[in-house]
Amino acid sequence: MTHIDKIQVTKRDGRLEPIDLDKIHKVIEWAAHGLDNVSVSQVELKSHIQFYEGIKTRDIHETIIKSAADLISEDTPDYQYLAARLAIFHLRKIAYNKFTPPHLYDHVKKLTDAGKYDQHILADYSRAEFDELEEYLDHWRDMNLAYAAVEQMAGKYLVQDRVSKTVFESPQFLYMLVGMCLFSRYEKSERMNYVKRFYDATSEFKISLPTPIMSGVRTPSRQFSSCVLIECGDSLDSINATTSAIVRYVSQRAGIGINAGRIRALGSPIRGGEAQHTGCIPFYKLFQTAVKCCSQGGVRGGAATLFYPLWHLEVESLLVLKNNRGVEDNRVRHMDYGVQLNKTMYTRLIKGQDISLFSPGDTPGLYDAFFEDQDKFEELYTKYENDPSIRSRQIPAADLFSLMMQERASTGRIYIQNVDHCNTHSPFDATVAPIRQSNLCMEIALPTKPLDNINDEEGEIALCTLSAVNLGKVEHVSDIEEPAELIVRALDALLDYQDYPVKAAQNGSMRRRTLGVGVINYAYYLAKNSVRYSDGSAIGLTHQTFEALQFYLLKASNKLAKEQGACPAFNETTYSQGILPIDTYKKDLDQICQEPLHLDWETLRTEITTHGLRNSTLTALMPSETSSQIANATNGIEPPRGLVSIKASKDGILKQVVPEIATLKDQYELLWQMPNNDGYIKLVAIMQKFVDQSISANTNYDPVRYEGGRVPMKILLKDLLNAYKLGVKTLYYHNTRDGANDAQADMEDDCAGGACKI
Repeated sequence: MTHIDKIQVTKRDGRLEPIDLDKIHKVIEWAAHGLDNVSVSQVELKSHIQFYEGIKTRDIHETIIKSAADLISEDTPDYQYLAARLAIFHLRKIAYNKFTPPHLYDHVKKLTDAGKYDQHILADYSRAEFDELEEYLDHWRDMNLAYAAVEQMAGKYLVQDRVSKTVFESPQFLYMLVGMCLFSRYEKSERMNYVKRFYDATSEFKISLPTPIMSGVRTPSRQFSSCVLIECGDSLDSINATTSAIVRYVSQRAGIGINAGRIRALGSPIRGGEAQHTGCIPFYKLFQTAVKCCSQGGVRGGAATLFYPLWHLEVESLLVLKNNRGVEDNRVRHMDYGVQLNKTMYTRLIKGQDISLFSPGDTPGLYDAFFEDQDKFEELYTKYENDPSIRSRQIPAADLFSLMMQERASTGRIYIQNVDHCNTHSPFDATVAPIRQSNLCMEIALPTKPLDNINDEEGEIALCTLSAVNLGKVEHVSDIEEPAELIVRALDALLDYQDYPVKAAQNGSMRRRTLGVGVINYAYYLAKNSVRYSDGSAIGLTHQTFEALQFYLLKASNKLAKEQGACPAFNETTYSQGILPIDTYKKDLDQICQEPLHLDWETLRTEITTHGLRNSTLTALMPSETSSQIANATNGIEPPRGLVSIKASKDGILKQVVPEIATLKDQYELLWQMPNNDGYIKLVAIMQKFVDQSISANTNYDPVRYEGGRVPMKILLKDLLNAYKLGVKTLYYHNTRDGANDAQADMEDDCAGGACKI
């Protein structure tokens, strides 16, 4: 066996030369500088074993990085920074052939000429402005990234050639260029100020940006909305238009929500009875094929959630579409499903009555009333139940709810939408712009209208552009004001900056200008403030924090409306009537939370009715798998599964450590330490009081806590009813503990394809 220091290595130009162990040692030593409890020799020992004759220098780098990453643990968390610095060193060598990045102007010029960057950047900014921003750039901020962050950036966000695996930029250029692109249309006198402030907020992780913005803004591609909501009508033309819209958007990195609840049931008469309708399932298969036919820029596959009401005549066949039983013909497994409920359905369950199932086409006015007017729905529903000429089927409510919850428990991916809450506690006037669906990850609630053809301008596709505030950086709730203003300005500018593959989406976006701002690092925020999910101690803090989030976002949008005008469809919002989220929430919430309002809502109310808002919606709490990793934060509002979580991505296994593990180890409440969902549901309901769209809220169950290792149905139904009672609009995943190691997260990315994760 060749001794380690006798090995020949292959240089980038193909030359062989002896290995230089001293050079390797120096690089690892440099990376370890100032870190606690890391050993250079440990990393060297681990990597030396894997060297072989003729090894490429690139492979040596990667071996050392992996060796350092393998050493990340609860006791030695700083290896995540050692591995990250080595990875940054490696990444820059690939991008620039040296460690020091080029001048910002030279870099942009080179990549524009290569067709990687959008040409407008050079046209919009003068050389003097490039020089000023070069001065402001701080490339050393790359060293604050943790290992999981560098890997995610290199895998998903940095501009690269995915075939040859060549990366062309490093993280700080990404942050600066996103700001330059988004604020390019601002007045020259003020835009540099905004570019710098935005650069600071994003590169210091005060603001978290979604995947489509991080990977797309600065490139020639111009579609950055994370979520797309498409409603389908009950006609062949509309079904074809929906399919076309899905294809166009999936190819542009978006996650899809499809509302297919209008499609009539199997056996309905068509063309005056000369034929029978084939029912929903063949059309759902068509949508599934459309979703799966494109991958999102090679970064991830397409993904969709499809919505239908619980009272649909085919519901028993639809609820089982995702499970692993049955044959291909009666299953459509590669989409997720959102089941739509309202007060009538829950009342039937509580009273032990039947639910009547109808085909939407047979019951005039029923489907629309389901979203627009609950009293009218109840009236029509009972009327049609008692009309023997209308085709219907009765099923005990307890049986139907049990089937739904059983399928939710076994697949994890049957979601819940409470359509009455989505419309009564909404920024939209339900009589003019009802909410009929959500999106892939259940945090968006926006108005839609079916399209008759792909160029139909009467239809409306809803888009939502996402971002999040990092609560880990918030010491006092007033700290939310600055990132809130920057996010609103940046995302609002993005709406004008991006292209729209479908006209119905452009019309909707330009009229409503909807944004969805959420949070990351909530679990760290609770730990830092010594409060927990399950015992009620976090109720007051959560109320104050989310009050501040919605308040400062509204204030920023109102300020923008004074400068640039309110959004054209402002009159279709309840905000225009002076109604705010604090007026319409479910009052049952007051029994569990007595925290008063702390901010000046009355002055804000006057300002909004006088000057309007630039954006119809401002908040949505999304899952945030990848961008939380970038900021080294805990995921969205979720409790972590372990203090060190192991995330498997397509680029390999990544270990991520919770923030401040050394000092806060005992303060974190981990997912499976929570005794039940009660505390978490209460906190979600408090957030929902202020959030004008919805929340990706999960329910979690550990079977070992129950007799016979099975979660009783009554527990599942209790949580469902409790969430409804407190005004929760939507429920996302149902997680069951499967006995795997807590640190081991799902091997697949949580969000199917991760499309609307930020």
